[in-house]
Amino acid sequence: YFCRYNLNFKKMKTLIINLVTFCAFLISYLVNAQDFQGKAYYQTQRKMEMSLEDSEMSDAQKEKMEAMLKKQFERTYILTFNKEASIYKEEEKLDAPTGNVQSGGMRVMVMGGNAGLEQYKNTKTKKFANEQDLFGKSFLVKDELETYNWEFTDESKIIGKYLCFKAVAKREVESMSFRVDSDDEEKSKDVEKEKNERVLTAWYTADIPVSNGPDDYWGLPGLILELHDGDSMSYLCTKIVMNTKDKIEEPTSGKVVNQTEYRKLMEKKMKEMQQQYGGRERKGGSGESISIRIGG
Repeated sequence: YFCRYNLNFKKMKTLIINLVTFCAFLISYLVNAQDFQGKAYYQTQRKMEMSLEDSEMSDAQKEKMEAMLKKQFERTYILTFNKEASIYKEEEKLDAPTGNVQSGGMRVMVMGGNAGLEQYKNTKTKKFANEQDLFGKSFLVKDELETYNWEFTDESKIIGKYLCFKAVAKREVESMSFRVDSDDEEKSKDVEKEKNERVLTAWYTADIPVSNGPDDYWGLPGLILELHDGDSMSYLCTKIVMNTKDKIEEPTSGKVVNQTEYRKLMEKKMKEMQQQYGGRERKGGSGESISIRIGG
């Protein structure tokens, strides 16, 4: 009887040890999953088309202008991410572009600069909150994340040390532009809107199991390391640092608006710029037509 009791006690002890070990493993797994965090650095490039019709600028001045504008859109961004959320922000540099380009007596103001501003994504709630600065006024654009209908392919390649797989999707993009014509005010009157469809090509790695990526791209079973938005914008991950400890919190500064409201504000500002710059004659009386197209 004593031996049987001793045997049962040993079985119970073994069961308790196994149970404690399992609980410790489960707690460790949950803690590690919650603390899973890292940083991905992206180099961006944007396609730019610029036409200076009847311009008084020399070829050398035009090349200088194009080089300066190109530099405006070659920037480095950092995506700080965990399992559910991320902050996307331009890397701070002492020689960062100012957003104004000047050459040959002409000044071009580049809209859409977001140096120092944060883009927040939460892939669990499917919401975003982006800080925006519109000519000195601070806004916080809050809305639902765009959903991409990704199609998976069997193509793969190595980026750095990560095995990546290719996925494609289509998105409809609305762009706004206007033309400034110094001798024809009618041509400078309206903001032109254009909708076109772009093909997204993404390369993601399942080695980093977060459904995230640069800018507003997401929705794949792994971190996006390379992405091409049509032929207008490209993102390439150049460095990844894991196990970082940065806080990822939703921004709160700025007047809260949704995406539609913010687009209307941008359109209004562009019309104000037309009224300010359109229809003016340059010194010497010669007309000059300026058309700058960025992206698709």
